[in-house]
Amino acid sequence: MGSDARTFTIDNPFSGEPACTVQLADEAAVNGVLARAQDAARAWRTSTVGERIALCERAMEWMENGSEAIAADITRMMGKPIGQSRGEVKTTAARARYMMSIAEQALADVAVPAKTGFELRIAREPLGVVLDLPAWNYPLLTAINCVVPALLAGNALVLKHSPRTPLCGDHFAHAFAAAGAPANLVQAIHCDHPTSERMVGDVRVDHVVFTGSVFGGHRIMEAAAKRFMHPCLELGGNDPAYVAPDCDVAKTVENVVDGAIYNAGQSCCAIERIYVHRTLYGRFVEIAEELVRAYVMGNPMREETTLGPIAQPHHVPELEALVRDARAGGARVLVGGGPASVEGRGRFFEATLVADCRQTMQLFRQESFGPIVAVMPVESDEEAIAKMNDSRLGLTASVWTSDKERAERFARALEAGTVFMNRCDYLDPALPWSGWKDSGRGLSLSALGFEGLTRPKAVHFRVAW
Repeated sequence: MGSDARTFTIDNPFSGEPACTVQLADEAAVNGVLARAQDAARAWRTSTVGERIALCERAMEWMENGSEAIAADITRMMGKPIGQSRGEVKTTAARARYMMSIAEQALADVAVPAKTGFELRIAREPLGVVLDLPAWNYPLLTAINCVVPALLAGNALVLKHSPRTPLCGDHFAHAFAAAGAPANLVQAIHCDHPTSERMVGDVRVDHVVFTGSVFGGHRIMEAAAKRFMHPCLELGGNDPAYVAPDCDVAKTVENVVDGAIYNAGQSCCAIERIYVHRTLYGRFVEIAEELVRAYVMGNPMREETTLGPIAQPHHVPELEALVRDARAGGARVLVGGGPASVEGRGRFFEATLVADCRQTMQLFRQESFGPIVAVMPVESDEEAIAKMNDSRLGLTASVWTSDKERAERFARALEAGTVFMNRCDYLDPALPWSGWKDSGRGLSLSALGFEGLTRPKAVHFRVAW
């Protein structure tokens, strides 16, 4: 990546060539964007929910019609295999449509028990201007969690995307413009991190939604500290899985390995710590080794590629250090374990299987963001629960078992925003997406997601004396 005072260029993580160059906003441009957003918000708040749904549907249709170009941009900017990028466009539209389907009911006034001579209700009012700061790893999905719900709730939107995937912000702005959105209702802006933080602290911004690192979350909170604002923060995880002795072993290993390596492991809810009951441990590692060896590194624009390059340059040496620490602590690196290239090109890290890990290893203490399957044996459910909760992060956790009662016990005991049974690395928009501990604050999606994008107004009428 490179930049000067006016532009910013990112590299293609496979070819090393420039992927795109964007113009950076100066102070005057930021002021213009925020002023126009305020005007748009004042007008949009008078629209009906039906009008908002119709606009969002047209925008999603525009994105679906341009899915090949959008997917190609994602792959060039962050290295995701093209098939996965196409899937992201499809899932983005589906997630948006779910939020559209519940908007009328979720945003309706809340009636309270009747009281003679009075009409009492709770209205949900738009906040005004919402600033969305999405992440690069799922550049459409981390954006849509805010974009469509914010608009459905009656807000205007300023979208400042990650500098690794800036064109995705432009795609959303173009989609809503093509859909006939009122002028400046959805604006994309490109700027550096200090400018983003200044926008967070600007009184013209009424709400902030940020997806990124714990460090980035602290920066957002510091920028908002002098304001009575409650930013929504999704800050990643070091997500555990427990493989119980009664699971379907073959299906479990297949899903857990995919949950660790899909998108080159660059997912906030990827499986990073795998606790396997000792009775299944040898079999689990044996099947996992075969699956991990089957990943195909290569040009992410080719259909046969299943493992793309690592998006961020600094992540490769970080991953190498994590594996080195595990090996020094007695773990066995059975597959992969280091940086790689394909035909001399690409910022890759090998699909990696690390067995016999320990809780004290850095792989089990911090988010890795790479294609690493890290496994250790445990003796019991109780040991698994204790080790799964032994983390400052708490985004998701998964339990692999045929016993629903066992899964229920884990769901009650685990300190995580989402607990899965026989599933992982997935977000269902019908459920709130939230993190515990250092994985974040606030929530997005589901009917509850509209609460952070609106403010309650008590309507108290005396209708008869």
